[in-house]
Amino acid sequence: MPIRLPVLPLAFMLAFGLAPAAARADAQAGAGAAKGSLVIAGGALRADNAPVWKKIVELAGGPGARIAVFPTASANPERSGRATAAILADYGARAFVVPVSAHLAGTDVRRAADDPQLAASVRAAGGAFFVGGDQGRITAALRHADGTDSALLDALWDMYRRGGVIAGTSAGAAIMSKTMFYEGRAPLPTLRDGVTDGRDIAPGLGFIGDDVFVDQHLLIRGRFARMLPAMLAKHYRLGLGIDENTAAVVAPDRSIAVIGYKGALLLDLGQASVDPAHAGFNVAGARISYLDSGDRYDPASGRFTPGPDKEHVDAADPSYRGPLFAPDILGNTAVVDLLMKLCDSDQVRATGIAFGDPAGAAPERGFEFTFTRTPESEGWESNRADTYSVYRVRMDVRPVRLALPLYRVE
Repeated sequence: MPIRLPVLPLAFMLAFGLAPAAARADAQAGAGAAKGSLVIAGGALRADNAPVWKKIVELAGGPGARIAVFPTASANPERSGRATAAILADYGARAFVVPVSAHLAGTDVRRAADDPQLAASVRAAGGAFFVGGDQGRITAALRHADGTDSALLDALWDMYRRGGVIAGTSAGAAIMSKTMFYEGRAPLPTLRDGVTDGRDIAPGLGFIGDDVFVDQHLLIRGRFARMLPAMLAKHYRLGLGIDENTAAVVAPDRSIAVIGYKGALLLDLGQASVDPAHAGFNVAGARISYLDSGDRYDPASGRFTPGPDKEHVDAADPSYRGPLFAPDILGNTAVVDLLMKLCDSDQVRATGIAFGDPAGAAPERGFEFTFTRTPESEGWESNRADTYSVYRVRMDVRPVRLALPLYRVE
């Protein structure tokens, strides 16, 4: 019999303002609720992506704002820190590099993370930016071996709670949730084998709250699939996956706006269930949404707001007719392409499959993804560009097996 996932946790309700007012006030008073914003970029953030960089500077206080650049994740922190500070300066900020990295020659990263002068400069800033690289380097630098916070991490939280902005790209996005991918593998082996604490996943810094899982490089690498095992293992309801050169802006009221080049996927497991009778990974009744650049989502109300150039897709005049199928649902933007067709189709269901290299491990083991339009599903289309928004499509995933060999040379 399928097992329904846990109901919405209180921690999520508190983080997103869904709990009763009295309980929410008590929790915020005790925990020091954040008043700042997050700008979470999905990686490969280009210097010419003006909407994202301008938003970071704006939220840090506008022209002249002090922004602390953390090159901690980079294998070449001197170059990454200098380049990022220069980009922020081009958009009007007074950026400075925080020299905290195990890869900085002559630097004791532990001592630097607890340096009172560095902590004071971060605390007084209007924002902070984490460059890409290896997210494990960030958490290792900013947390002590016993799990307690360094002086710099305390300063970041103080700045954030005061109303500052914390931004990051790639590794700087992964640290935003309480749990992050650590040595994350490709989506297919993650689906096959599940996730292990300390190897695949590890504690992040949790700026977005306890119960929202964040992943990056999402659409171009098909990573929405690897989010599912991690979310189930750690009992997350919401997963936010952001594509490259794109950012999700999380406001103080916890609403989410997507800006930049592409978009983000929102996974909701609030109505999902798993069937323990299946030996392999499976989930039924998940909801998947694609937020295009310009779209917004309000977790408190569950409301999606498409960008101002979007019009509701006319179901009476679909652009696509006949069965919808994706032979590699984990391919570059494949899931969004299929969702877009489904919302503008005469079909209510679309299917995608995922298998590995025939010469690789367990080539016969794969997964079937079924996407179904329900009465709550919505499709929106831009009237100025060939872009769509797709909200609340049901997603079911089940393990499937191929009969090998698929073909024979004659």
